[in-house]
Amino acid sequence: MKRYIDLIQQTFEFPTREFGIDENNSLLFNNVPLMPIIEKYGTPLKITYLPKITEHIENARMMFRNAIKKYNYKGTYTYCYCTKSSHFKFVLDEALKNGIHLETSSAFDMPIIKALHEEGKISKSTYIICNGHKRPQYLEYISEMLNDGFENLIPCLDNLDEIDHYLEHVDKAEQVQIAIRIATDEEPNFPFYTSRLGIRYKDVDEIYLEKIKPNKRFKLKMLHFFINSGIKDTAYYWSELTRFMFKYCEMKKICPELDSIDIGGGMPIQTSVVFNYDYQAMIDEIIENIQWICNKNNVPVPNIYTEFGSYTVGESGATLYKVIDIKQQNDREFWYMIDGSFITQLPDSWGIGQKYIMLPVNNWGLPYTKVNLGGLTCDSADYYNTEAHSEDLYLPMFDEEIDDQYIGFFHTGAYQESLGGYGGIQHCLIPATKHVLVGQDEEGNLTTELFAEEQDAESMMKILGYRSKRKKAEKLKLD
Repeated sequence: MKRYIDLIQQTFEFPTREFGIDENNSLLFNNVPLMPIIEKYGTPLKITYLPKITEHIENARMMFRNAIKKYNYKGTYTYCYCTKSSHFKFVLDEALKNGIHLETSSAFDMPIIKALHEEGKISKSTYIICNGHKRPQYLEYISEMLNDGFENLIPCLDNLDEIDHYLEHVDKAEQVQIAIRIATDEEPNFPFYTSRLGIRYKDVDEIYLEKIKPNKRFKLKMLHFFINSGIKDTAYYWSELTRFMFKYCEMKKICPELDSIDIGGGMPIQTSVVFNYDYQAMIDEIIENIQWICNKNNVPVPNIYTEFGSYTVGESGATLYKVIDIKQQNDREFWYMIDGSFITQLPDSWGIGQKYIMLPVNNWGLPYTKVNLGGLTCDSADYYNTEAHSEDLYLPMFDEEIDDQYIGFFHTGAYQESLGGYGGIQHCLIPATKHVLVGQDEEGNLTTELFAEEQDAESMMKILGYRSKRKKAEKLKLD
């Protein structure tokens, strides 16, 4: 009977740059042996391989440099990290080692920005692009920081009235740079025609001419472009980018100080061992198209900003589980039950059908079988049984009495903790997993650091009110 390693080598070109196996038929992730980490920390376990974050930042910058040189593009490129992908301090610390800039989306991002400044991780000249629909607290933070001298903090207008708050409350900054997010059309299969986010095309001229231009301290610096499907080589993407660039050219002619565009995030990450996305070719084509449209309209090319989130941090993450039970529910359906939950710990796999690279951590020399993976919750939707490249899922056949079987989901570093409610209350009270950081010391040796223990019952009891003294209820008189 064929071994699992035979199946993989017949299906893919294996080993890859990122995955391989050691002499014990156990998996290597970025040359990191996973079994020793599991033996030290146990499962369920999330790990973050920090050098991957720097690798992706360096790769993106290199590819934009290549494209700019290839086309003799006269604008500059600036890399921003989209904080909502992962707000963890270890992620920001690693990313900021590379001199990047930031994009925020919530009032609660702003205390993080202040803390990073106090620690010397960013300066008041770091670009902070403030996106999102802004409630009063977010507006107050932005105004306060602009008045405090954060010279490159750029509020990105999401609605027509937002600018009024800055006009009224930002009174100490010598100059305020403003961006406008333009509402793009959604994909043809989307239930809405136009994005709810941003300002529609027909209103952009009006908000500039009536509210920004008359105030000499305010400068329209940037137009912002983003589509939910991300940067893909599709007719839809190129159509929306072209429409946006023609609007930029139109605005540039009435607003000479406009000199930048933010083309958002959405650079894809690898979700299968089979992955053929040509990053360099895509970036080349973006630069070429922007330059062609600007030349056609006789305007200078803009400086380009991106705000890569998943691309920055996604491939640094892995989630490891142990198979704790084997169940056969009928003649055909074979279940491996894991010591965690897809709904709570990998919510994208449940909520939007996101696929990740799934590989066994050990036992690659054993025969394989088709399986379904089942999570711990009582919800029938807590399962995983297909891959991005296949409708079937295969894992080694192991003897429960002799072997332990561990499995890994890879490139899980973006959004899963925030969507799952890290450290909070989750479905069936499944705890947040233990989290380990994997890095390298100055000599290149691998290091591990326990970031967080598995969530315990006591923290849940406090959140649920069983360990707090409740204030006496106050009577409310209703007229």
